[in-house]
Amino acid sequence: MKLSHYIIDFLVSEGVTHIFEVCGGSLAHLLDSLYGRSDISVISMHHEMAASIAAEGYARASENIGVAMATSGPGATNMITGIGSCFFDSIPCLFLTGQVNTYEFKFDRKVRQVGFQETDIVNIVKPIVKKATIVTDENKIKYYLEESVHTAKTARPGPVLLDIPLNIQRAEIDPESLETYTEEPTQREEGIDDGVLEQVVQLINSAFRPVILVGGGVRLSKAQKELLEFIRRTAIPVVASLMGLDSFPHDHPVFVGMIGTYGNRYANLTIANSDLVIALGTRLDSRQTGTRPETFARGAKIVHVDIDPSELDSKIKADRSINADVKQFLTELNIRNFRPDKNRIDSWMETINLFKTRYPAFTNPATDIIEPNHFMHLLSKSIPEDAIICADVGQNQMWAAQSLEIKATQRFLTQGGMASMGSALPMAIGASFAKPDKIIVAITGDGGFQLNLQELQTVYHHNLPIKIIMLNNNCYGMVRQFQEQYFNSRFQSTVIGYSNPNFHDVVRAYKIRAKKIAHNNEVSGALHELFLDLRPMFLEVGIEMGSKVTPKLSVNKPLEDQDPFLSREELKSNMFIDNLPEPE
Repeated sequence: MKLSHYIIDFLVSEGVTHIFEVCGGSLAHLLDSLYGRSDISVISMHHEMAASIAAEGYARASENIGVAMATSGPGATNMITGIGSCFFDSIPCLFLTGQVNTYEFKFDRKVRQVGFQETDIVNIVKPIVKKATIVTDENKIKYYLEESVHTAKTARPGPVLLDIPLNIQRAEIDPESLETYTEEPTQREEGIDDGVLEQVVQLINSAFRPVILVGGGVRLSKAQKELLEFIRRTAIPVVASLMGLDSFPHDHPVFVGMIGTYGNRYANLTIANSDLVIALGTRLDSRQTGTRPETFARGAKIVHVDIDPSELDSKIKADRSINADVKQFLTELNIRNFRPDKNRIDSWMETINLFKTRYPAFTNPATDIIEPNHFMHLLSKSIPEDAIICADVGQNQMWAAQSLEIKATQRFLTQGGMASMGSALPMAIGASFAKPDKIIVAITGDGGFQLNLQELQTVYHHNLPIKIIMLNNNCYGMVRQFQEQYFNSRFQSTVIGYSNPNFHDVVRAYKIRAKKIAHNNEVSGALHELFLDLRPMFLEVGIEMGSKVTPKLSVNKPLEDQDPFLSREELKSNMFIDNLPEPE
């Protein structure tokens, strides 16, 4: 049997339905092995970066491994952005790269290159993958494939890469005699220590102002049901990181909002005032804690649960650091006897609701100019109940995160660690192939949209039910806002030197319907038309160049003290703990 045929058969056996790729000479045999197959589809993208992010979107939406392929040299290096995103956000993907024949590969020779487009992609990507291997022995292909999938999916998930030279791809193998990978156990065979769990229960029972911080690890561990049961038993308020936003329904009465640099002010006040934080599956990075991590939830006991021991106590010193899978932790915790004081929790929730009333995520615009947060609120009312939302990176991402109301049946997919502009459209394409029966909403900005707009052809070619919403402020808005705050409004390269095409003309050149609005009285009709049927459509939403993401945390400020700043008296009136002295 030809080795490249074996690889495709193996992927089918793993439940992979689509492979995303851009063709190239060093992929020749793998591509040929996909020809005419009905049990797996190959999706030809128009840039390898987009192919790698499409595989990421497929993995996020399907909760199975995603697969992307590229040829050697520039094809492989172009995938690095998607590979890095999968690594930082813990997304299981298998990246297959073609390579020159082994007899053309330099290995340890002191030359830069031997074969045409030869590039040592394995060593290039090693810092951003769980494992990378060049296959030099055809009889180990089963071992490497099984090892790769196991490695990608287990413990803290992430990407793996197999580099497969041309002569290995075309080699003849005997499937029955191939070496098999023996999986090493990764799950804890014993339960979490009873004493540790009992300490957590005691902290919950004695807390006056407890908070659950939900991170991306909740969904990665498939712990949504266990989390809901935990909340049913305790009624503890829930805040979320950006990556944890779709792990808990926003219409649940205890959901508060997103914390962090661009978090909802009421959510930041909630966690700042807490006396107990149970952080589930989150890195507690500076986008959540601010640049002074010692000020984060400084009046609280912190319980930090994460599957990766390296993340525990690395940024925030917790009172209880628990190395465990979140689902395992919640499952074992839920059988304990909680006795939280209902009156305390009710009083705490009343205070939180007062915060939400004082500092809403959006207000009704005083003019007919479209205000982004209010637009996101209106968009939430129109998005189908089971839609998948893919947000790009930039101001559009933060407006969506602040003001979309995500339901239990919806998904919110976005990049956190790598945070590459232009990711929304290929992410949406991957999600659409993973869930072909669902409408996909891609939210982007004019800057990010131009980085991968060639994938409009992929959307058109497959007639995907993707609804693209582009907020156009005619600049790189997030960096422009930064320049206004810290660089005396010297808008180099965000406004000066930046320009846009006529997006309506560009999108229509790809034979996709396009519409443009710029006033509030146009929003309702445009959203109705957008979701009227399953055909792809592009909606350009004109907003002011000076539109800002607010509130926003400045450097050296504690989480509760966001810009626009409250008076010191008003801030103090919102705090159960002492205000910090102003930094010098």
